[in-house]
Amino acid sequence: MPLNRYGVLKGRPISTRIGGGSSPHYQIHIVDNTTDYRIAINVKSKLSPSELLYLVVDDFKHPIVKELATLSFGFNKLANEPGGSALDYIRGNLFKSQDMRPLAHDIPGPDNDLNDKIHAYVERAINDEHAEIYAFGERWGPEPHHKDKYFGFLPGNGIHDIHMNQGNSPGYAKDDGVWQDGGLIIHYPAILDEDGLEYWPDQWVAIFLAFQSQSWHTDDMTGHAISGSSQDGCMRIAAALVNPKGEDPGHETVTLINASPVPTDLTGWMLADRNKKRSPLPSQVVLPGEALRVQLDGTGAQLSNKGGIITLLDNQGMKIDGVSYTREAAMRRGWTLVF
Repeated sequence: MPLNRYGVLKGRPISTRIGGGSSPHYQIHIVDNTTDYRIAINVKSKLSPSELLYLVVDDFKHPIVKELATLSFGFNKLANEPGGSALDYIRGNLFKSQDMRPLAHDIPGPDNDLNDKIHAYVERAINDEHAEIYAFGERWGPEPHHKDKYFGFLPGNGIHDIHMNQGNSPGYAKDDGVWQDGGLIIHYPAILDEDGLEYWPDQWVAIFLAFQSQSWHTDDMTGHAISGSSQDGCMRIAAALVNPKGEDPGHETVTLINASPVPTDLTGWMLADRNKKRSPLPSQVVLPGEALRVQLDGTGAQLSNKGGIITLLDNQGMKIDGVSYTREAAMRRGWTLVF
């Protein structure tokens, strides 16, 4: 069954502890306006290979950012569904899975292991009194009779499972679910000089983690691992006209390109939007290196001018490619976004 209390914890970090021991977790002491919490981040897998997959996006641009900024401090429970603030590494088009890299947690030397990578961004947030951390995962506590075992506050409170939470190996499949992935997002507000001029821009940093034992093809209902598609990456979303001149319905377009060396038959393929509304693709074969411009008729997938995602699905309903765009990117009427 999915995580019991999935959500996002928003607060200010005040101290940390490097992950070590047999089941190491990088620990962060975080506070909201009234309460102390601990964020426990896995930095080593119990299964082989033990190195986690990680990705740091230090200029994170995604429609979810606008929603996070409006959340209250403290723990915010999230619905396990598209269109909100919940994370899904596969369906949310947060990043490209092939960009993740394995990294050990305890390599000798500075700034070269997973503890070091996470610590650099958290330490920067601690030193910036206006920075905010958003930790996605499963809540525990409050535990009125148990002090936190790392930072000593009472009652014990926190959030864990700060990693991908679907496509698990059979021993952990009970935790599978969709729209319940973990992650760490940090907001560093713009820094202004004494004249009110910006000399350091507003910045959002996202840290995503997954176990190498997890699958990147999962069931849309259960999040359980399913057999992968042999067509991964053959077709790519190259561009989209999100905000056409005149009326949007019937004039929005998505441009695809066949990146593979073989022809690809698009019969039964679909495009999906952020709310998982779908539009069928033309039943035709796209030759290697050839592009196809698909016009959306407005009855299926729609490209919101407030930011959104576009997902390409094959005839088995498996994700082949996905992109996201922000409201700012969609503001220029008549311009085609290139991904």
